[in-house]
Amino acid sequence: MTTHTGTRLQNRVAIVTGAGQGVGEGIARRLAEEGATVILAARRAETGEPVAEAIRAAGGIAECIVTDVAKGESVQHCVDETVRRHGRLDIVVHNAFSGAVPHLLHEASMEKNWKLMSKTGVWACFFCARSAYPHLQESSRRSPGEGGGRLILITSPSGVEGSANIALYSPAKAAERAIAKSLAREWGPQGITVNCIAPVAGSPALAIAFERNPDLKDAIEARTPLGRVGDITKDIGSVALFLASDDSSYVTGQTIVCDGGSFLGL
Repeated sequence: MTTHTGTRLQNRVAIVTGAGQGVGEGIARRLAEEGATVILAARRAETGEPVAEAIRAAGGIAECIVTDVAKGESVQHCVDETVRRHGRLDIVVHNAFSGAVPHLLHEASMEKNWKLMSKTGVWACFFCARSAYPHLQESSRRSPGEGGGRLILITSPSGVEGSANIALYSPAKAAERAIAKSLAREWGPQGITVNCIAPVAGSPALAIAFERNPDLKDAIEARTPLGRVGDITKDIGSVALFLASDDSSYVTGQTIVCDGGSFLGL
């Protein structure tokens, strides 16, 4: 990890869900590099705490709060505890997601395929937004004209263009985009911005997919103009940094597809 050197998020406090690995970890590291105090909302301390320790070792400020995003009371506890410890909350990145296993529509089940995805995706977006709202509103009051409050939802290119063999994953991710658009309209007058990132990046989930389908990596790289899979910190984390910083104060309701150019339809 790069040592803490930047100041673009100095004095700001961020929660990143699912930050114990993958894209969430990359985002947490990048925000910390630019001075944010980062709360890693991880379902298990066994994954979240080592990342927090690595961020601290590099000179950043990070803590792990065990959080199950599928439970509203757990999300509320994370937000309350963050504000109790640090006095504010400026940025929330909801990345945690479970249940995205390949399936055909006619073989899918509510219990196995939809229930967990809807809880960690759609409902967790609602829980994060509802609990964070008053604090994001207060953040914007502290930074009038810049939109201090930031909500960032991690969706997927599948939520934009659909995806074969994972039929229920796509609508779950599309719903996250719809929530972002609605909240951008609702919260915009209060200076809070709400945006999505649709990434393709190296992560444990993608590594498993490559293991199951050895040709998948070559196929992704072949259809990607930049010819590679994204890096969780440098590529995806930097987009999250942009959306979390004052640089994006006039950007809201948008989905940034960060996939090396594989999808060019927006």
